[in-house]
Formats: sequence, C-alpha cells, structure tokens
Amino acid sequence: MTLTPVKTPLAVKKMFANYIWDIETKEKVIYLTFDDGPTPEITHWTLNVLKTYNAKATFFCIGNNVEKHPDIFQNILEEGHAVGNHTQNHIKGWKTKAKDYLANIQSCENVFKIQIPKSKFVNQKSLIVNRNSSIINLFRPPYGQITPKQGKKLIELGYKIIMWDVLSFDWEQETSKETCLKNVTSKATSGSIVVFHDSIKASKNMQFALPKVLEYFSEKGFAFESIS
Repeated sequence: MTLTPVKTPLAVKKMFANYIWDIETKEKVIYLTFDDGPTPEITHWTLNVLKTYNAKATFFCIGNNVEKHPDIFQNILEEGHAVGNHTQNHIKGWKTKAKDYLANIQSCENVFKIQIPKSKFVNQKSLIVNRNSSIINLFRPPYGQITPKQGKKLIELGYKIIMWDVLSFDWEQETSKETCLKNVTSKATSGSIVVFHDSIKASKNMQFALPKVLEYFSEKGFAFESIS
C-alpha cells in the first residue's frame, strides 16, 4: 500500500511552489483530470459520463496511446476538453536522465502537433500562441516523478507542470471502489485538481466513482472545468 496521501499536504505544495497543485478560485469549481489514455475500453465511456453532467476535464495523454488511437484523441478535443502531455511512454522521471526525459516529452508533443491541427474543436485555452513555445503547455509527470533539473527546464520551455490536490487512488488495486469515491468526496473542494485514470487498470474503481462524484458535487452547486 502506498504512503502517498489522498490530499497533498500544504507543506509539499509550498516546497514545490513552481508546480501547480490546485487553482485559486472564489467559484465552486473542481478540475477533474484523467491520466494515461486514450484507451478504447474506457475513454469513450468517460467522455459520455462527463457529457451527461456538462463537465469539462483535462486529459493527460501518453503519446504512444495517441498514435494508436488518434480517433479517441480527436473525440476528447471535439468534446471541448483540454489535453496535456504525459510523456511518450509513461516513463519515470527519477530513473531517467534529464536529456532523455525531455526528449521523451518532445516526442509526445510531436505526436500532438500532428493531431491537433486536424481538429476544428480544439480548446484554445490549452494552447500556447507563441510559436517558439510548446504547442501544449500542460504537463503531468507520470507517477508524479520529476527531478528539479527536469522541472526547471520544462518551465523554461513554457510548460505548466500540473500535479494534484486530491488523488482518487482509482489505480490502486487494494483500494475499494467505495474508498475511491470517498477519497474524492471527502477531500476535494473549490479549486481542487483531482486525479482519475482512463485506463483499464483503474476502470473498476473509476467507473464506480466518477458518476457519483459528478452527481455529488453537482448537487452542491459545483461546476467542472478544464485546466487552461
């Protein structure tokens, strides 16, 4: 069982203040994020559920998965969601040299550059206008692993490194679907960035928890927006 907390401690946020853990807002807004897709078995389902609640989200996609399933990537854009870079092959930053890590991220960005111009429904807030910068300026490190050197360089390149305020633990096989739901409903608040996964591994817990999370917070007057 991981020792990672469900809600990121304030001390950690202050220690790594150059990363984005939550979004300051006076509105009742929650930012749902989905990692590791697109995945045929689960991403379409996720999009349909989000649409039911008029919810927007941010999908941190693996470049290799986008290459395999470009149609699903296009569906994400067509539904008005934001997309972010999650590396080409879901590599671990702590075990990868900075040069190789950045090259892997660039490979993912290159895949995005091929796909994004094909869409007429791109969420323009997720793009950087400056042609010298990255086309997608949102990045989440797989496993949350990123070294100071890697992070510094990515920020210099124009990326916003998106971490999280609340983890659902949907991927954790020892976490029950009920606990996954409670993790979010008991810890998320205005401005929270919440992590789910549109992956096969997480599907059992996520498919149980997501509709209930959307219903729970919608009844409390919350909206769900993508990260810009």
